[in-house]
Amino acid sequence: MIDRRSILAGAGLVGLGGCATLAEPARLIASGRPALPPIRASVDRLFDITVCLRPFRAAGPRLDAETIGDALVVHNYGHGGSGWSLSWGSSTIAVEKAMGSSPREVAVIGCGALGITSAILAQEAGAKVTIYARDLLFDARSARATGSWTPDSRIALTSAVAPGFGELWERMARTSWKRYRRYLGLPGEPVEFTDRYFLAGSSADWRPPPNPLGQLEFAEYGARIRDVVGHSVEFSAEDSPFPGIGGRVASQMQFNIADYGHILMLDFMAAGGRFERRDFHEPAELGRLKERVVINCPGYGARALMKDESVIPVRGQIGWLIPQPEVRYGLYYKGVSVVPRRDGMVVQQVAGGDMVGYGNDREVIDRAESEAGVRTLAALFSGVRTATA
Repeated sequence: MIDRRSILAGAGLVGLGGCATLAEPARLIASGRPALPPIRASVDRLFDITVCLRPFRAAGPRLDAETIGDALVVHNYGHGGSGWSLSWGSSTIAVEKAMGSSPREVAVIGCGALGITSAILAQEAGAKVTIYARDLLFDARSARATGSWTPDSRIALTSAVAPGFGELWERMARTSWKRYRRYLGLPGEPVEFTDRYFLAGSSADWRPPPNPLGQLEFAEYGARIRDVVGHSVEFSAEDSPFPGIGGRVASQMQFNIADYGHILMLDFMAAGGRFERRDFHEPAELGRLKERVVINCPGYGARALMKDESVIPVRGQIGWLIPQPEVRYGLYYKGVSVVPRRDGMVVQQVAGGDMVGYGNDREVIDRAESEAGVRTLAALFSGVRTATA
């Protein structure tokens, strides 16, 4: 019924596999078709559009160490669409390597998802940490992410990973999942669970358009952690809150990056962290820092800084609708994804699956793209039964 790789754009939601034996969510079936507060999809409610470049590496994230000048440099970049999702797990591995000689001071390059988590973990391991970056977290590419838990979204190509990468990925995913539990229930809901509706196409049996680049075989590892992330539940067109459209519903973790990012930065600073604004242009500059241990987390910037052409850009654009606090669910429909964040309703065109934006380094806004996604939603909600209470 649903082409996961096309509609979810590599979301890595592992619960879409077997779910027939699970009890259905009470509010979905117990009283028949549920009523959902409608998403107010209108182009005049688009208050912002943002674009970012995800750093994809066919072999998966770079987590090796090398000596540059007199410094030990531990790399931590190349996570594709899984940066936030794997951040704590990947950074745990990087910090373990960095702290092998028990340094008193550690430098972290970059202040995105991997940089800030590496910095906090290095502090917890006993080091005095300085982050060197051109931008603070709120201006980094990581701040333009969708905020969904997608731990194997464009994480690697099946044909390019080394033996044992699946086990490494599982360790990163489980470590991150456990750490995120610390942020559940906090003011501002920096991390929360919301229901996601994965809707089948219209009666015309919608299919995404063919991608001119073909379709690469991206690695999928979701089955390895199905025991912790749960499953989805099917619903029929008759029981659906979206008249005439069946599908599945699952609970998914999400990060409200505005609140979550502030918490991370405050935690880092409260523990004595320092931030120094600096732009790096060549690897040798890392070896000239005063710290003898460096954790290198430049994200897509690694392509230029490290001269690493294995880092492939994957363009992603988000249209931001005015926040709707009453909307506590997201959806995927006709190539459009919605994530109900507290700082805005994230609307993204995802038709084409993992190949959307692959190899595209144009970090410029295409307003027509976002408006088309909003209009698709507007057509859906023109017939949705709305909540009255």
